[in-house]
Formats: sequence, structure tokens, C-alpha cells
Amino acid sequence: MEKFLQIAPHSLAIVLSRVSTEEAAAVTEKLQHHHTGYEIFADFKAENMQHFWNKKVTDAISETFFLGWIDEHVLLIQGKEDHLEVLREGWTRRALKPPRGFEIKCIVKQTQQK
Repeated sequence: MEKFLQIAPHSLAIVLSRVSTEEAAAVTEKLQHHHTGYEIFADFKAENMQHFWNKKVTDAISETFFLGWIDEHVLLIQGKEDHLEVLREGWTRRALKPPRGFEIKCIVKQTQQK
């Protein structure tokens, strides 16, 4: 019987890239020097709680939790699977906003690894 290692059940890895425009440079530098991964997660939530026209997105965002910040560009979040699916769908429709000073490169579902 094969064994699987559960990396993080019910989680998403949001791969971010720092924005390189001059306007975002000050925001990015401030985030880099004065903010933790949790604060970047809080900004991600705040940016996406503005979807008052899409209750599913605001409900999903409000029910996610900070799991980790890896290598200064991967935000790990955790939540119920149906909420994470709403976020994945929102990203494919370009409705999910990144934290200030970043852009979302991709979203990866974290499930199991051999």
C-alpha cells in the first residue's frame, strides 16, 4: 500500500511576484522591510473583502486563515475546501486581487504528495 504525506490539508499556495512599477516600489519596499507574512495575508484579505457584489468571494475570504509565508513570495492560506474553490475560481476569472505591491502569478492547491 502506498503512503502519502499530507502537506497541508485544505490549503492553497498563492504565488506572488513583487510589482516593479515606480508607483508600487514604495509600497513594495515598505512591505518588504516592515511587514510579516501575516500582514501581507491581512492586506490580501482586506483587498478582497471589497467584493460586496459577490457574497461568495467575501464569505470565502472571511473564512480563510494564514498558514505561512514561504521564501518571501508564497502565501499559504487554509480554509474549507468549498471556500478555497471559490478563491481558485475567482482567480481564473481575474476577480481575486493581490495584496498591495504584488501580483498573483498562480494559485496551487496543496493536497497530497508521494
